[in-house]
Amino acid sequence: MSPTGISANRLELLQIADAVAKEKAIDKEIVLSAMAEAIEKAAASKYGAENKIRVDINNDTGSIRLLRLLEVVEEVEDTFRQINLKDAKKINPDASIDGPAVEEELPPIDFGRVAAQSAKQVIVQKVRDAERERHYEEFKDRVGEIISGVVKRVEYNSVVVDLGRAEAVIRRDQLLPREAYRAGDRVRAYIYEVRREIRGPQIFLSRTHSDFMANLFAQEVPEIYDGIIEIIGVARDPGSRAKIAVFSKETSIDPVGACVGMRGSRVQAVVNELQGEKIDILSWTDNIADFVVKALQPAEVMKVVLYDEDERLEVVVPEDQLSLAIGRRGQNVRLASELSGWEIDILTEDQESERRQKEFHERTNLFIDALDVDELLAQLLVTEGFSEVEEVAMVEIDEITSISGFDEETAQEIQARANDFLEKENIILEEKRKELGVQDDILQIEELNLKMIIQLGENDVKSLEDFAYCSTDDLVGWEEYKDGVKHRETGILSSFELGEDYANELIMKARKIIGIVEEEIEEELDEDIQTDQEIVVEDDSSEIKSDDN
Repeated sequence: MSPTGISANRLELLQIADAVAKEKAIDKEIVLSAMAEAIEKAAASKYGAENKIRVDINNDTGSIRLLRLLEVVEEVEDTFRQINLKDAKKINPDASIDGPAVEEELPPIDFGRVAAQSAKQVIVQKVRDAERERHYEEFKDRVGEIISGVVKRVEYNSVVVDLGRAEAVIRRDQLLPREAYRAGDRVRAYIYEVRREIRGPQIFLSRTHSDFMANLFAQEVPEIYDGIIEIIGVARDPGSRAKIAVFSKETSIDPVGACVGMRGSRVQAVVNELQGEKIDILSWTDNIADFVVKALQPAEVMKVVLYDEDERLEVVVPEDQLSLAIGRRGQNVRLASELSGWEIDILTEDQESERRQKEFHERTNLFIDALDVDELLAQLLVTEGFSEVEEVAMVEIDEITSISGFDEETAQEIQARANDFLEKENIILEEKRKELGVQDDILQIEELNLKMIIQLGENDVKSLEDFAYCSTDDLVGWEEYKDGVKHRETGILSSFELGEDYANELIMKARKIIGIVEEEIEEELDEDIQTDQEIVVEDDSSEIKSDDN
């Protein structure tokens, strides 16, 4: 072969590398590295796989050198990979024991059909891997963006979208109901996950994600894009209805009006993209009661009662507004609950009145039986806010005498009867504890009263060790979704309305006593719990309505 021919072949090698790099949008060095690896594989098949061969490709000229690497040793044990110092100096005068490997140049090789095919496979695989890595690096930081693409094919109810240099998938559950696409259709969707997998990066898109709607509003409303208006939360029943809470950082700008736009143009653009999904836009406020009233619109709300510890609200509506407040299949109240983060119970006036009367009668009868007083005195105690005998026994005497009709003598007598009742009850409860086989060691947790201990014993928690191995959910309950609806599962001590943090403190105290938790860990946990409690207090300070109201 003439030198000219050799130069042409070398030049062609670089041109191929350039073309592949541009076509696949990857670094030229990666393509040349793949070619070098392919040549190494072909050389190993010719000269023997036991040889350690390296291929150098000159990036400027395209010249190729085959080099066998030999380790310099005093005594040769492997003739294919080792060489003695005397022979090494013939190749490289600077060779030394334990120094760099000696490079022995090998004659060039002619690619046979099998070797060429093998080299091609190596190059293709290497380039494909580089392309996949580029795709991953390109899209991993784009999670949370809206992207547009063309439907490539529909398979197994999932839509494969061509994004230009990559493919993405919209699963059936991430499509709007009754939404159907065909090859060639254009689609916009939200990138919610990018995963690195063996077969390449998997890009998952969604049209049902709450952030998809938020981003659509950001595209349509300049004030949101500029950060003047902030989207606080989004709750969606995809394809049917949605609620979005917005807040303006500038008092001069109406956040709801800005999102609606002139004659509804802005919100209509979002509605059209979401196939007619109805959208309620709400002005956000940190007063949870007021916000829930807005979230339940168009239903009229008469009263809101907050239960801060449980993050639960009771909403009282007129009888004729009940179905409107709940919505079709509970949609309205479910979206309002999701948007606010609070559990919402809807009651009519009659239902609330009935419940209040029932509680009043139950507490009245409790005081009549426990304190041996007439109905009038029992009702006065209930009216003043007393609900348990323990409250009557523990309060200052002045709180009872301040009630109309109670003099000091009567107050002292009632408090004495309350204490007698509690003592008798404790005797009965103590006997029941022993009957259940609850061990004395659990009494070390002073925060647990006998009623709680009895409840634990009835649920097979009969020792301090049993209590220590309970989880917080075991005690206070947990929430889970069944058929798309959130259900509350009760815990052993749910009736005592323990907070999660408090229940966790009791469990950790038990674990500390039996020696399965280090004191330092307990201290760290206390600090974390204290921080969480401070945050909760700050959040609750904004409430203007309470259970007492």
